[in-house]
Amino acid sequence: MVPVPFAELRFAGHLWHALPEGALFWPARRALLVADLHLEKASWFARGGQMLPPYDSIATLTALDALVTATQAEEIWCLGDSFHDVQGCDRLPDAARALLTRLTARARWTWITGNHDRHFVDRCGGAVRDEAEVDGVVLRHEAEPCEARHEMSGHFHPKLRVRVRGKLVARRCFVATATKLIFPAFGALTGGLDVTHPEITRATGGGAEALVALPDRLLRFPLAA
Repeated sequence: MVPVPFAELRFAGHLWHALPEGALFWPARRALLVADLHLEKASWFARGGQMLPPYDSIATLTALDALVTATQAEEIWCLGDSFHDVQGCDRLPDAARALLTRLTARARWTWITGNHDRHFVDRCGGAVRDEAEVDGVVLRHEAEPCEARHEMSGHFHPKLRVRVRGKLVARRCFVATATKLIFPAFGALTGGLDVTHPEITRATGGGAEALVALPDRLLRFPLAA
């Protein structure tokens, strides 16, 4: 097994490995968690006349395949918006479809539904659920502000923007409170919402911090309420 760079994170009484790619590995369950793949986003835009390079799905799945291989994950949890729209799975190019089918066959794969991909079932394998509770952690697509249990979600594609030597630098990040953890988008063709955006503050209830995973440590940036 190839060593995987990670930063340790404690959440909900469990130890997690925060990966620089924007994923979490749960060693106790050998589970890999990602959010917001947005597969076939480029082809969705192309249907409306905005032509983008049609390689986002294969790039995203190749990166995910590398993490699954490196971690030897036995469970995969995708926290919603895995496809950009309900016809996204049908538009997958042959190479991307074959790779996704191999991935879903090699592990216990669960698709959590999101606002982009809620109303279809065929996703090249895996189980589909609206949300799940696993060992005391609720897994859903969008954070519920009133949820009292420990919760992991996606949806907002959080990014931290800071000035370094006079230049504005943007990094995808997790957003965390004592009971909530919002994932960055894993997809190759996804934008990001600033961590100070009111919608993220509303979802977390304030008092959150941005977590940037580096290969050897976790950088923490407190966010104003």
